[in-house]
Amino acid sequence: MQDDSRLIQQLKDKDERALSLLYDNYSGAIYSVILKMIKDEGKAQNLLQDTFMTVWDKADNYDASKGRFYTWVYRIAKNKTLNVLRKTDPLIQTDDFSVHTNKEDDAISIESEYLELNGAITTLEAHHKEAIELVYFKGLTHKEAHQEMDVPLGTFKSYVRQALKQLRTTYSKTISVLLLILNAL
Repeated sequence: MQDDSRLIQQLKDKDERALSLLYDNYSGAIYSVILKMIKDEGKAQNLLQDTFMTVWDKADNYDASKGRFYTWVYRIAKNKTLNVLRKTDPLIQTDDFSVHTNKEDDAISIESEYLELNGAITTLEAHHKEAIELVYFKGLTHKEAHQEMDVPLGTFKSYVRQALKQLRTTYSKTISVLLLILNAL
C-alpha cells in the first residue's frame, strides 16, 4: 500500500478517522487472508472487526522500523484466526472417536505436506519462485510485489499464475490445500 506513516501517527494519537482510512486501505486484503484460513464468512467478519479493534488498542506497539504496517496487521489477524481454529474444546461431545486422529499424526502430516510443498517450490524458475515467496511468504500484495521485482503488474500476475499452474502439476495435492498450508505458515 502507499506510505501511511501520517495516518499511522494519527492512529497512535487515537484519531478515529485515521483508523477508518487505514481500515479502508487494508481490510480487503486482511479479510481475504482470514476467510481463506477460517472458511466461514460470519467468523471472518468478526475476526476482521476484532483485528482492527486490536490495531486501535495496540497502535502504540507498532514500530515501522521492525516491518510494514500491513505485515503487523496481517500477523494480528493471522494469530487471532489461528487461536479461533485451535479452540477445539466444544462443551458438548460431537467427535466420533472411532475415526479421531492423533494430534501427533496431524503434526507429522503437516510437516510432510510442508516438505513436499517446499520441494515443489524449489523446482520453480527463479522469477516464479520469487513471485510466490513475495506474495505467500512475505505477505505482499501483488501491487507491492511487482514493484519490488521491478516488473509490470500484468507480468507479475502472470508469474504467479504460471507458478501456481506449475505447482499444481508437481505438487500432488490440490491448490486449495497448498494455499491453506501457505496461509498457516
